[in-house]
Amino acid sequence: MLKHITLAFLAVLTLSGCKTSPRHTTDNNVAVLNTTHESSLAADFEKHAGDRVFFGFNKSDISSKAKETLHKQAKWLKNHSAVKATIAGHCDEKGTREYNLALGERRATAVQNFLLNQGIEANRLETISYGKEKPAVVGNDEAAWSQNRRAVTEIK
Repeated sequence: MLKHITLAFLAVLTLSGCKTSPRHTTDNNVAVLNTTHESSLAADFEKHAGDRVFFGFNKSDISSKAKETLHKQAKWLKNHSAVKATIAGHCDEKGTREYNLALGERRATAVQNFLLNQGIEANRLETISYGKEKPAVVGNDEAAWSQNRRAVTEIK
């Protein structure tokens, strides 16, 4: 009998030391939920508006094809007025690091200005340039380079 009571006591003691999952949301769970929500918004944005536009060699002007995508982006952003975005400018591997950072910034700013002119509030848009540091396609040919000359609107 004493052996059974001791075993039961040890079992209770062991179980009381185990961590149980909370019944309410913690800060960590909120972050997971927000990340999931942001991912679904980003997927919806990419599907319905397109998240990137492309540029010509050493160019930062908005082409007519890019304008079509940016009109869709502006419409989507107007329909999701609480969403903020970062516009990332990218370049191909040609040129110096400094030149490509400046060109990437001009590309991101061109997209930002287009969206501002479409009525998107300035406090919802940020820009960053990655220059040639984050290629979408690795390669030393025009097919790769043309995919890397881009601006990507990233939903936050």
